[in-house]
Amino acid sequence: MAPEPGSGAGTHDARQVAPIRVATVRRQFARRAAHFAAASFLVREVGQRLIERLSYIRLEAGTVLDLGCGQGAQREALLQRFAGATWIGADLSEPMLASAGASARATSAWGRLAAALRPRERSLRICADAERLPLADRSVDCVFSNLMLNWHPAPHRIFPELARVLREGGLLLFASLGPDTLRELRAACAVTLPQARPMSFVDMHDLGDMLVASGFSEPVLDSETLRLTYASGRQLIGEVRALGGNPRDDRHPALASGPAARALLRHLDAQRDSDGRIGLTFEINYGLGWKAPERSKLAPTTSISVDSMRRQLRRG
Repeated sequence: MAPEPGSGAGTHDARQVAPIRVATVRRQFARRAAHFAAASFLVREVGQRLIERLSYIRLEAGTVLDLGCGQGAQREALLQRFAGATWIGADLSEPMLASAGASARATSAWGRLAAALRPRERSLRICADAERLPLADRSVDCVFSNLMLNWHPAPHRIFPELARVLREGGLLLFASLGPDTLRELRAACAVTLPQARPMSFVDMHDLGDMLVASGFSEPVLDSETLRLTYASGRQLIGEVRALGGNPRDDRHPALASGPAARALLRHLDAQRDSDGRIGLTFEINYGLGWKAPERSKLAPTTSISVDSMRRQLRRG
């Protein structure tokens, strides 16, 4: 669900780590893997916009890490951009990775022909937590992450890990959900489900601070708002659940039912636009940063007391 106003989830203060666990997020996406593709328009659209940004950046990459690759929607586009590269798809959910493998095998005839004409390439899939990647130091040229950071309980701990696996001069390019995401659903829940505890998302400026603190140079961040519309409140809620739902451990233990559920649907129906559609806002934060060179270590110094200097002067 949407963030609470003024939650400020994106700081380095450990007290403001989101109240979710990696295990909960893994379970959420494992349950939704079979239905994710049908509700993944937003993920595919934002992924395409990230790919377009990548086309304007001068970078040669032999190894690309697709962090939070899900079902591998951007695999083909990344391999087209970096001819001959090794694509490493990393995700927390094994069922999502299994779907990525099936999607790769079911590529269209045109896709298979394009792959055959490209230089030799390799694709690997690994199930891993982004905070602890099973990759060697300085082994990756580009990290591409599409709408994954917002599902981690402590994104400020991911950036140092990405700095570790990136080579000097390597690129991090990502998109994540911002605080204004799902504001219409949040408003409806505030009226009909006051016990709900919505998911909070990190502000763009906090992401920039995390990049700098983790050793990334020349960070660039911007934000845009996308609005999707739905034919019914049930369709809207179903898609939100398929996209990840609310993995907070302290959320209300039961789904809305009976009078509360009907009240929520009525409130959403009252928000229909002139075309009879129900709108839902998604704030998308985009960010990039370059792995900065390590700071050179200072040469060892020797301390000399003032008295010692005076004695040496007298002798001279």
